[in-house]
Amino acid sequence: MVRRAQILLAGTLVAILPCGAATSQTPPSAVLNEQVQLGDVFSQQTLNVVEVSDFTDGGSNASGAAFTATLDRNDGDMRSYQETQGQVVADTRLNVSVNSGQTTTLTTKAAGAYGYANVYGATMTGVYTQATGPTSVTAHSHVEAPDAQTGAVASQVQASGASQVVGLQYGSAGVRTSQSNAASVTSDGGGVYGYVPGAASFTAVSAGADVALTGTNGSAARMISDQNNTGPLTQAAQFTAFGNVQQATTGATAAGASINAVNEGSLLDVTGRQANQAYVRAQASSAAYQYGAASVSAYGVGAAIVAGDIGGELLLDTYQTNGGDGVEALARFDGTEGYDAQASATAYGNEVTGYACADCQGRIDISNGQVNNTDVGAQSVVNVQSGRSVRGVASAVGNSATYYVSRPSGQ
Repeated sequence: MVRRAQILLAGTLVAILPCGAATSQTPPSAVLNEQVQLGDVFSQQTLNVVEVSDFTDGGSNASGAAFTATLDRNDGDMRSYQETQGQVVADTRLNVSVNSGQTTTLTTKAAGAYGYANVYGATMTGVYTQATGPTSVTAHSHVEAPDAQTGAVASQVQASGASQVVGLQYGSAGVRTSQSNAASVTSDGGGVYGYVPGAASFTAVSAGADVALTGTNGSAARMISDQNNTGPLTQAAQFTAFGNVQQATTGATAAGASINAVNEGSLLDVTGRQANQAYVRAQASSAAYQYGAASVSAYGVGAAIVAGDIGGELLLDTYQTNGGDGVEALARFDGTEGYDAQASATAYGNEVTGYACADCQGRIDISNGQVNNTDVGAQSVVNVQSGRSVRGVASAVGNSATYYVSRPSGQ
């Protein structure tokens, strides 16, 4: 027996499809989702810690509209419309006096519209439309522990105006996504620790419009994606400071429009149309008095596409335009004494990458158009008083296209 359940809770539709293996008598499943959010949505998490021995784990998540659906060995058709007009804010704060434990983990996510569709052993057709109005989507996270310690810390802060994720396992899909974002989208992260003997990772990621497709185990996919980001600002910022840290990684990634599609199977066919008018800024900065290894990276892009097929053929048809007030990437590290320090800043107006696997008899068929009519700038700064090695890289490109057929990494 095949069962179907739909749950509507706080603006989120979860479709569980189905239980049991598909047979020739199993009819295709159907999902129709319509969501409109007019009011504000916010979440806040505050952790005040004096001393714990094991771990500290916290986070906050806020979405104007959220949709999740899964097809398990049953073909189906999904149609989803999501619209957000109110503000969306997710905020996480951690204050530590002495010790936040062996591990500290913080996750903060804010999305105007978020959709997730997953297929296992089935065929799916899907049409996903997302729109975020002239509002703001903000994700904020901060750690205040100047006189405290933790064994290792990982903090991620992420904001998106419109985000659609598609997953395939032993499946096939025909997908159409349409995204428009008019909101300011910002992720703002920061952290201060006195002592971290292990790894300290702080990342901030922002995207006006974002589509991600992942196919595995012989899957095949055709996808048409239209993205239009007209918000005034898409920004990712991450700032860190340490008294003593073994391995520190501080990163910021900001994209006006982004498509990332990777498939392991016979075919990946992607048509992408992207237009960005937002000012895109990625800024990462870190300082440490004593450090083993410190890495700071900032990546900013107006419109970006990465598409690759491992095991078959890649068909890629892209057109990208970037305007607005520019794209900027800033990376900086300041260290007093330590070993290895590096800072890299990378900025693109438009960027596209397509690849296939040579050992899998793969091939590529590419058509591309790019127009950038605004400034693109990257700046990297490293200040070290005493250390073993220093590396700084700054790269700015108006339009970039990279295509290759090669062996998988490691061969």
